[in-house]
Amino acid sequence: MVTWIGYNSAMAGALAGIVVADFSRVLAGPYATMLLGDLGATVIKVERPGSGDDTRAWGPPFAPSGQSTYFEGVNRNKLSIDLDISDDADAIIARQLAVRCDVMIENFKPGGLKSFGLDYSAVSAINPSVIYGSISGFGSGEGRDLPGYDLLVQAMGGLMSITGTHEPTKAGVAVVDVLTGLHLSVAVLAALHHRDRTGQGQLIEVSLLGALLSSMVNQTSAFAGAGVVPTFMGNAHPSISPYEVYPTADRSMIIAVGNDGQFSRLVDVLGLAALASDGRFSTNTDRVANREELGRILAQALGAHGADHWQTELTRVGVPCGPINDIAQAFTLAESLGLEPARRVGGSVQVANPVNLGTTPVTYDLAPPSVGSDRDEVLELLGLTP
Repeated sequence: MVTWIGYNSAMAGALAGIVVADFSRVLAGPYATMLLGDLGATVIKVERPGSGDDTRAWGPPFAPSGQSTYFEGVNRNKLSIDLDISDDADAIIARQLAVRCDVMIENFKPGGLKSFGLDYSAVSAINPSVIYGSISGFGSGEGRDLPGYDLLVQAMGGLMSITGTHEPTKAGVAVVDVLTGLHLSVAVLAALHHRDRTGQGQLIEVSLLGALLSSMVNQTSAFAGAGVVPTFMGNAHPSISPYEVYPTADRSMIIAVGNDGQFSRLVDVLGLAALASDGRFSTNTDRVANREELGRILAQALGAHGADHWQTELTRVGVPCGPINDIAQAFTLAESLGLEPARRVGGSVQVANPVNLGTTPVTYDLAPPSVGSDRDEVLELLGLTP
């Protein structure tokens, strides 16, 4: 365990006492380190002097602090120190931080930190218990020179080929970055557990491409296991029906039938009970084969009433369904269910961490920092004179 001069964490989270040196920027790395900060770790964000993290300028919209909401969405619970690692004096501070932290996270181009003495080999030689997380777009091997942008990986990794209706379409959020951050944070927790048992640190490498291929689950498994190459199907599901968007008398809604029992209850409520024993639709395999015909029948029946009516009636009998909300409506829904989707942290309103731990709850201690706002405090933690 690293001993920090003057360090005395008041946080009660599960990771209290763990210090994370965050040399990452944009989304995948910052999301992972924010999750670790939510769990009680002390996260020290290293940023370029002046402009800081790229996402600080990615607006509008901007928060009342003047920082972009993009940046604020993934950078709470962090201290910020501004360091120019090409400057000798700042490079010394960066190395001091790297060799004394518990966890270091970076997403520089593979090999990009070697000349600064901040690569895994150099850091672990002095700090053998360090857990060093390295994020790349396409791995540190043959793909090391390819740029790691979420949109690029959505395209090259196949996600866009299965998203959309008439042409390949990106997801509405940088989902590859988010998934990569989640995979990294899980790996860090596993490595911390290993270190607790053995005292050994380790290198963690995760690529955006690898995280995406794993996260496309049934779609990539279809190719790996059966040689099937999926394509985009709009809102339809390749293996389940009815499981998509359907029109009603006033607006569209989702119906998500996952088994034959739910289908039987659906058609009973719609006044189409005979469909449950119809050879075209009696099993899920039959329904997938006759998806278009089934869709026409269901749409005609659903046209008798509006979405709210059908949601009430179908939910009552255990058929998964619901309207298509915008994000404001989604927040309203979460609030109505007591889920507390937003938390105020200082002057910033933050989207809540979705995890509830009964004994070591998530903390919301620090609002997203301005560039270098905690430099003196970090230097004190390192035992250096500000």
